[in-house]
Amino acid sequence: MRIGLTGGIACGKSTVSNMLRERGAQIVDADVIAREVVAPGEEAWQQIINCFGKELLLENQEIDRAKLGSLVFFHEEARQKLNGIVHPAVRKRMNELAQAEEEAGEEVIIMDIPLLFESRLEYLVQKIIVVYCPEELQLERLMKRNGFTKDEAINRIKSQMPIEEKKKRGDFVIDNSGTIEETQKQVTGLYSMLLQDQNQGS
Repeated sequence: MRIGLTGGIACGKSTVSNMLRERGAQIVDADVIAREVVAPGEEAWQQIINCFGKELLLENQEIDRAKLGSLVFFHEEARQKLNGIVHPAVRKRMNELAQAEEEAGEEVIIMDIPLLFESRLEYLVQKIIVVYCPEELQLERLMKRNGFTKDEAINRIKSQMPIEEKKKRGDFVIDNSGTIEETQKQVTGLYSMLLQDQNQGS
C-alpha cells in the first residue's frame, strides 16, 4: 500500500517521517530524490544546463542550487520550465523505488511529498497522512527554525496550500501541536492500523 505523507512547512512532517521509518515503514522521500535527479550526469541535470546555461555549474559540476533558485524565484516562466524538467524525473524515480519496495514484499510504503496537494500528486498514493499544527504555531516554529522575520515566514507559508485545507483533504491527520510523546503515540497507532488494513487486504 502506498501512503502519501504531507503537511505544511514547519508542521513536523520530517519528524513524523522519521518516526514511521523507526517503526519499519519504507520511506520514498521526494526531497531526497529531487536532489538525486539533478546530480551531475543525470538526464534532468543535462536538461537544466541546456535550458539555463553552464554558468549555473559549480567547480565539481553540481548545479548551484542557490543561483538556480534566485534565477527562477522571480520568473514564473523560468520556474515552470524548471518544474517541467524536475517534476517528471522525480515522479518517475519515486514510482520506480516504490515498485521495487512492493516487489520486495514491503507492506506499507510512505511517499513523503511536501507539496503533494499543490502538485496534484494524489493519484500516486492510495491514502494520505497530513501532519498538522495550527497556522500560528506553524509561523512561530518557522521563524524560530529558519531565523525568518514574521513577514518572511508568512510569505513562505502563503506560498503553500493552507494547512487547514490540507487537513480537510487528508485521510488521516497526525496532530503535531502537542508534545513529541503525543505525536509518537499517534504515529504508533496509525502505523499499526495501516499494517492491519494491509494484512486484511482492505
